[in-house]
Amino acid sequence: MAINLQKGQRISLEKENGSKLQSLCVGINWGAIEKKGLFGFGTTKEAVDLDASCALFDDTKKLIDVIYFGNLRSKDGAVRHSGDDLTGDMAGNDGLDNEVITVDLGTLGANVTYVAFMLNSFRGQDFGTIPFASIRIYEGTPTRVNEVFATYDIAHSKDFAGHVSMVMGVFYKKNSEWKFNAIGEPTRDRKLEETVRTVTQNYL
Repeated sequence: MAINLQKGQRISLEKENGSKLQSLCVGINWGAIEKKGLFGFGTTKEAVDLDASCALFDDTKKLIDVIYFGNLRSKDGAVRHSGDDLTGDMAGNDGLDNEVITVDLGTLGANVTYVAFMLNSFRGQDFGTIPFASIRIYEGTPTRVNEVFATYDIAHSKDFAGHVSMVMGVFYKKNSEWKFNAIGEPTRDRKLEETVRTVTQNYL
């Protein structure tokens, strides 16, 4: 099941051997903005605070829980956030995810039908001004990548320039089987609560 989805694609997450996907992660890696120093001499680094978030909904699209830097664990314990990174990579791309959200589909509450992932620029820094910012959604753990479902390069895509919020993708349950919708679209929202509302209205 070697998959690298483009936005808008939907896939079933049942594996070829019939086993079910259990653990998945969303990882974000980004860098600080480099700025020219006074009178053009040298450079300085401006910290970038991107925030990965996850919202859980039931089958009526009612919001159940939001996991983000201020709430690092879902009520059922199935969703965990690695913690808030306030700066991004200050010394260049280290290749590691700055924030990771982990979901154990097997222990999610039975009432959860949609698991949506969002990204917001906390200080309102335009995605297009960040030197590198990549997203990967994969099967595995924060230390082990088994299978990548989707990747987005939001720093180098003109689609994201001028935006500070985006919807990454939605896992959804249909006939007791989990599927994935790779969305990868910017929104006009400024704050997380606005992005959650956009997800509810447009992407479930």
